[in-house]
Amino acid sequence: MNLRLKDITAWLMAVAVVMITITIPLAGTALAASQQPQPITLLTMSNKLDATAKNAEGRLESAYGELTGDTGHQIKGKAKQVQASAMNLAEDVKDAAKSAGKNVSDAAGKMADDVS
Repeated sequence: MNLRLKDITAWLMAVAVVMITITIPLAGTALAASQQPQPITLLTMSNKLDATAKNAEGRLESAYGELTGDTGHQIKGKAKQVQASAMNLAEDVKDAAKSAGKNVSDAAGKMADDVS
């Protein structure tokens, strides 16, 4: 009985990943078609969603490996989770750099206004 519950849980998680994968392009298309396109934000959002999907995929593969006792799937799943963490970290670094650049630009603009 417990094995079946794990199978159902793994199946539901796989369905959730598929639904997320299907919905991401639809949301991106809607944002791209709007009057106020924001390609940088859209790219960042897409990359973060890709990382989330990769993490979910890794968790599913790792759970499948634990369920079947296949260490290969467990290792591949954990590797995908590490890759997702690296993707999230890269996006966080990009966001911090953009924020710092904006702050410097704002400060330079204010300084130029004060000089004028």
